[in-house]
Amino acid sequence: MILYGNFYFIYRDDSRRREFFGHERLVRTLYQAVKPDPSAIAFSERVACIAAIAEAIRGKLNPVAPDISTIMQGIGRLLDESITGHAIRESGPPELDLSKINFKALSDRFRQSKHRNTDLEILKAAINAKLENMIRLNRTRADFAGKFEELIASYNAGSRNIEDLFDELLKLSLSLSDEEQRHVRENMNEEELVIFDILTRPAPELNTNERSEVKKVARELLVKIKGLLVLNWRQKTEARSRLKLTIEDALDQGLPRAYTPEIYRQKCSAVFEHVYESYPERDAGVYAETG
Repeated sequence: MILYGNFYFIYRDDSRRREFFGHERLVRTLYQAVKPDPSAIAFSERVACIAAIAEAIRGKLNPVAPDISTIMQGIGRLLDESITGHAIRESGPPELDLSKINFKALSDRFRQSKHRNTDLEILKAAINAKLENMIRLNRTRADFAGKFEELIASYNAGSRNIEDLFDELLKLSLSLSDEEQRHVRENMNEEELVIFDILTRPAPELNTNERSEVKKVARELLVKIKGLLVLNWRQKTEARSRLKLTIEDALDQGLPRAYTPEIYRQKCSAVFEHVYESYPERDAGVYAETG
């Protein structure tokens, strides 16, 4: 069977990709045919892993951001089934919620598993799918992807064993779930939060009152920005100039003294770049897709 580690090898080669999709369809058909028989349980993990890879490849081929709910549901069911006698997800929607994983139960089960490589690949696929979606909404979260890649690289280099990697990936998954809910703690929506993050990451250092000031700036600036997104605004010099001036004026008037002239200029450019990439039109873009 083709492992998830060969994902990009398959994805970049047209003939191998077509061959893989053909195998995936055949495996799925045969598994459904055998499924009424209890013996099918022995193959469930491998079938789910192949399906996860196929969905990930299809998502890469689709220029529109993929809906990962189906793959996450499949991974969630597999993780649930993999811990006999332990509940790793609370009642609720069927998709995988990494924050509900029982860390100790899954870690203990992994150490006793006869399919540790498969279990590891499933967890990696779940984290990778969540990372792609989270970074698409907020690029300041790229540090999480860096941590993920660092963990995989250390394992591949032999400086970390498979048990350590699995535990570290579980911890990372919990951090991702916590990050997904941060906008609630900050009392902001996703669109406001990304502007706030651009204005505060990686600098400057702010106290509580200054952070509150920047939150106010982010909320008010988002309203002004959306009011300037006329039809085909990215192709219109006047519309782009008006947007840049609005950003500069709002940040100049609203940001606290902790922002030096150099940081101010950096933030102006970063906010404009974010709007240019994320809002091709007033009601189009990554946030419209998730709304």
